[in-house]
Amino acid sequence: MPAELKSASNGRTMVLTISNPEFRNALGPEIYAAGVEALNAADANPEVRSVVITGEGKNFCAGGNLQRLLDNRARAPEVQWESVEALHSWIEAIRAFPKPVIAAVEGAAAGAGFSLALACDFIVASDDAVFVMAYSNVALSPDGGATWALTRALPRQLVNDLLMCAERITPARLQQFGLVNRVTRSGHALEEALKLAAELNERAPNTLASVKELVNDAAVAPLHTQLASERSHFVKNLHHANGGIGIEAFLAKKPPRFE
Repeated sequence: MPAELKSASNGRTMVLTISNPEFRNALGPEIYAAGVEALNAADANPEVRSVVITGEGKNFCAGGNLQRLLDNRARAPEVQWESVEALHSWIEAIRAFPKPVIAAVEGAAAGAGFSLALACDFIVASDDAVFVMAYSNVALSPDGGATWALTRALPRQLVNDLLMCAERITPARLQQFGLVNRVTRSGHALEEALKLAAELNERAPNTLASVKELVNDAAVAPLHTQLASERSHFVKNLHHANGGIGIEAFLAKKPPRFE
């Protein structure tokens, strides 16, 4: 069966499932394009408050399809260039998407699959999941923003261990460094991710969008610029309808019902 990205609704959460189980949910251009399209649809739909990305069956995603990569060696370099560019468009779309994105990881998150998980705002992983940047095993270098994400979160020597030696790393150790948010029993990652999504869905979507934008910008923005951005977002959110709903509900000791 051809690889595809399946989309389904679970309450106010869109669930995107990478479906290519024959190749451990390996990625390809058709999935990248579908990923961007799905996020555009979710962005335009106010009923969607969050997105969960998962894999079909026992694995999250094994990264690139090695047979396709081998075939691309016989084609013009522009073919692989465009494929990587499509992957990067999806990674950037996840980062820019104004609603929370959660990776639900079972089994292997390898290569670009690891990169994909790192692009998400939250990672929920089963306790027996395996994260590995396997590129150097086949004489390739990382893509999907792996070097960007890992060097911002981990010590340089550990990053080199992961990228040069292709060392496997457990969800428990990634959680110690703050890269994995929840570790759950095997087979329960999606369930736990949906619980987290449901919790986020109850919060003001405009506030979550502001937080995501501010966090994305904070790594490169000077303090003065970041302070100005925080001021703008704070004032905008105070005067949003949800600002009044939240403050009034808190003072009345009642749960808020945000728009």
